[in-house]
Amino acid sequence: MAHHPFCLLINLTLAFQLIIFFSYFASARTPTNAAPQTQDLVRSSCEHASYPNICVRTLSSYTGPAKTPKDLAQAAVKVSLSRAKRVSNYLAQVNEAKGLKISKRQRGALKDCVEQISESVEELRQTLSELKHLRVETFRWQMSNAETWASAALTYEDTCLDGFQGVDGKKLKSDVKRKIRNVGKVTSNALYMINRLDESRGRA
Repeated sequence: MAHHPFCLLINLTLAFQLIIFFSYFASARTPTNAAPQTQDLVRSSCEHASYPNICVRTLSSYTGPAKTPKDLAQAAVKVSLSRAKRVSNYLAQVNEAKGLKISKRQRGALKDCVEQISESVEELRQTLSELKHLRVETFRWQMSNAETWASAALTYEDTCLDGFQGVDGKKLKSDVKRKIRNVGKVTSNALYMINRLDESRGRA
């Protein structure tokens, strides 16, 4: 019995749609499986960080690769560097603002803070550069450098905060301290990730 051409057309159309559906379903499974693995690594790595909630939030939203301790250490430093740069620009703008009515003591603390956060940015730059060029034969020496520079960056940030202790001017003082504290938290987490990488002996 011959099949009607219209029935054949319907069957072919259905078959084609089924092929497209199953092809899409198969291709969609890979990223959904990969994402939870990355999230699990972030959560387990951030568990003992200085600020675990901030650690999870900042690294979970990071758009680059985060599949190994090395990836996470670099990502954490990039987050810290990005925020330190923003604060550094903010402080420089405030310091250079014309007509800003602040006391001599406030001006001195602000000027010192500009220099200290600028130094912190430079230390973080060096840290990131070292982490990007790790080599097996010099791993321990490079990790020591990275830890030293990240620690120095955190010290500069703390020193900036200390400089505003006892300084008058509630609004400026409050804004600066809030921004520096936020940078200090992600820098502290970055240092933790670097130490964690060192302890893992660079497993990738």
